[in-house]
Amino acid sequence: MTERTPIGLTVRLNTDFATAIQRVTNALKAEGFGVLTDIDVKETMKQKLDVDFRPYKILGACNPPLAYRALTAAPEVGLLLPCNVTVSQEREGLVNVSIVDPLSMLSIVEHSELEAVAQEARAKLERVAASLGSV
Repeated sequence: MTERTPIGLTVRLNTDFATAIQRVTNALKAEGFGVLTDIDVKETMKQKLDVDFRPYKILGACNPPLAYRALTAAPEVGLLLPCNVTVSQEREGLVNVSIVDPLSMLSIVEHSELEAVAQEARAKLERVAASLGSV
């Protein structure tokens, strides 16, 4: 089941962390998104702070045609790209996937063409969330 928050969508998956990452990556790919960045928060916290943290990744997802349209309309929108997706292990066998809502994110920039791009990106990311919740 998908839960809507003020800034995105969250889906809870009953699976292990590695499988969740693969499922998210595949679901994004099916909607035309590639993962440009893959930040391993657990590893970073260990290296930088010497603290243990649960498995947690921040994936920077980009749909090139949508990014091109957005950047052409308003070059400064690059500050808000790519669309982040977090994958975090709540406990063994339970993983939360949170997907940013592009419409909420881009609402700070008042631009009609950006709103259209954000609507399209939102629809694609909603389908990603729905596909994750249906397996």
